[in-house]
Amino acid sequence: MAGWLPSLITETPEAGFDLAIKLARMGVKKTQPSDEVRARLRGIYEIDAGALIASSQVVAVNFQTIAAANGYWR
Repeated sequence: MAGWLPSLITETPEAGFDLAIKLARMGVKKTQPSDEVRARLRGIYEIDAGALIASSQVVAVNFQTIAAANGYWR
């Protein structure tokens, strides 16, 4: 399978969490493809507690999806 996301299956929960973060980052990159704009905005949201909490929520939802896809690593 080609592409940056060949599967949601991971060896461990830690690898699943890393994948959840990658999914969140790729979502931002696909939504705002300009490296320059993302770099400029990063300085704003990195000091905004609300934005950081929202980012954590996105990662948590992604991790839930990955955990389910992996049968919760049972």
